[in-house]
Amino acid sequence: MPSRRSLLKGAASAIFAAPFVAPSLAFARAPLAATQAPGFYRLMVGKVEVTALSDGVIALPLAKIYTNTTPEHAGKALQDAFLPEQTPTSVNAYLVNTEDRLVLIDAGTGAYLGPSLGKLVANIEASGYKAGDIDDVILTHIHTDHSGGLSAEGKRVFANATLHVNEREAAFWLDEAKAKAAPEALKKGYVEAKESVQPYIDAGKFQTFADNATPVPGLGSILYAGHTPGHSGIVVESEGEKIVFWGDITHGDILQFDEPDVAIEFDVDQKAAIIARDLAFRQAVEGRYLVAGAHIAFPGIGHVRTDSTNYDWLPVNYTTL
Repeated sequence: MPSRRSLLKGAASAIFAAPFVAPSLAFARAPLAATQAPGFYRLMVGKVEVTALSDGVIALPLAKIYTNTTPEHAGKALQDAFLPEQTPTSVNAYLVNTEDRLVLIDAGTGAYLGPSLGKLVANIEASGYKAGDIDDVILTHIHTDHSGGLSAEGKRVFANATLHVNEREAAFWLDEAKAKAAPEALKKGYVEAKESVQPYIDAGKFQTFADNATPVPGLGSILYAGHTPGHSGIVVESEGEKIVFWGDITHGDILQFDEPDVAIEFDVDQKAAIIARDLAFRQAVEGRYLVAGAHIAFPGIGHVRTDSTNYDWLPVNYTTL
């Protein structure tokens, strides 16, 4: 029987005796994929399934549109967090499955704000659901980046859903007299609010809820007026766990946690928005519950705690499925 040494020696001889073949210089060339993975993230809150959904990302000059600060100070804070001048800003919505009903919180931008957004329905489908599965849509408020995806070409995108809006919010955005008297900066918002919401009103699928009331069974609300008059957080609790869907308590996850008195041009009442933000931060710290922010880096879910400067944002880094 040949020894192991002789086998290895024979193999080496065969290798060196084989003719040399030059490696091919042809490389596979392909275009850049230029897409991300589908934009959804899922976790359980007690027995309730929560799915974060990305409507996309828009670049905003945040340092220039924050108020109660200077562009230089805000820009330095963003730069220190390695964020560019045109700051990528998430637009998030959330799907809540209580097993009794499927509820969408906020509806994205639709076609209103450009091609980097308007991806909500595609990501609902990627997450395993369809627009037609949704029983209810609750808006934190009616700004276009939260309501623009409700309708398309005058038709309801969520054809089987009832739309729920805080009564103050509806009175502010859907009143024709207020729309006519609105300052120029708000007129476009009034037009888009009407276009987005009216198909649900016409179909008898529109309801308002009172301050701090229950929009649908199993989901509560907290009035955080300021960003808009009826701006509301939406609350889900199950088996001792809790999450509050914040809407626009913050824009981004850098400056306003350290400096809650920094407002933004989008706030209808900046002083009230600052008070609401401080309340929301304090409640989240004291309650130790999850929060979900519409403009915090996707999936926008995490906790708030105090730190040496003021507040600190801790994004989730786990799933509970």
